[in-house]
Amino acid sequence: MKKDYHLCGLGNAIVDIFLELDDAEFAPLGFERGTMRLVDKAEQEHLFRKFHDANHDLPLVSGGSVANSVIALSQLGGRGAFIGCVGDDRYGLHYASEFENLNIDIGSPVLLNETTGTCVCVITPDAERTMRTHLGVSSHLAARHVDANRVQNSEWLFIEGYVFANPETGQHAIRQAISIAKAAGTKVALTCSDAFIPAVFGDAFHDALAHSDLLFCNAPEAAAVTKTEKSEDAFAKLKKIVPNAVVTDGPNGAFVRFNGVESHVPAFTCTPKDLTGAGDMFAGAFLYGITHGYQPDVAARGANLLAMKVISQVGARLHHGTQDYWKQALGGN
Repeated sequence: MKKDYHLCGLGNAIVDIFLELDDAEFAPLGFERGTMRLVDKAEQEHLFRKFHDANHDLPLVSGGSVANSVIALSQLGGRGAFIGCVGDDRYGLHYASEFENLNIDIGSPVLLNETTGTCVCVITPDAERTMRTHLGVSSHLAARHVDANRVQNSEWLFIEGYVFANPETGQHAIRQAISIAKAAGTKVALTCSDAFIPAVFGDAFHDALAHSDLLFCNAPEAAAVTKTEKSEDAFAKLKKIVPNAVVTDGPNGAFVRFNGVESHVPAFTCTPKDLTGAGDMFAGAFLYGITHGYQPDVAARGANLLAMKVISQVGARLHHGTQDYWKQALGGN
């Protein structure tokens, strides 16, 4: 039976705000380079005010980790849906409008009198991204927000690891979504999002992983899940934990196991400008590939090229050329 959506994402709805700083501007902030830290509303607004001037553009891009993956799949021609929460402020209205324009079904995500989650992505000349995230209402994502219809009518449910960081509501949303998916024959994919998720929220994460069909993780995340240091060893150990797995390892390519077939797919070389969104792009493109009849190694090759393209620019999303790049990676097929 054909389902309405190839992919339904469950994750934090975040508006990314990109801020390019040189090293002299970055140093006084005292941020640890390359980290992601949660901040409160006041601290985030202070950062906005500090750089809201003629010298800095602050472009808004609707996203969140799994939301970015759903966008990537949609840009390639897939049918996507997303479950998340935003507030009724300008960021939330921007988010809802942008997803409507992207033709992604997000239902009615706007919650009255709430603040939309934002992530200031500070980009430095070394291509590192240092993120300060105010989750806002996205952290209120709960079981009651899980739309059974969108989950049931999707081939895959894709769960964001960051949602585990909210035990009071987010973990209940994950369990609810997985329960609905399993009853409807919807496959479940899970992403770590960050190595601290399996490290700090290991019990809930591994419980969800036990009910998942596919895990996406990068090398540090794979090490955290398996307690194994080398990427190859972690990939091998995952075989006993989850039926299918992808371990991305930056310039070293990706280890892929899907439907019993294993492969290592080389990366495409580039000079990175902004490392934001590489994993999100890879996951969305890979899921597009396997839902459209491509062999997993071919899907991973396309995903690797798109991940390379996204880190060669500022921002976690490609705004044009996505389908052309996919065809390029596949040799025009």
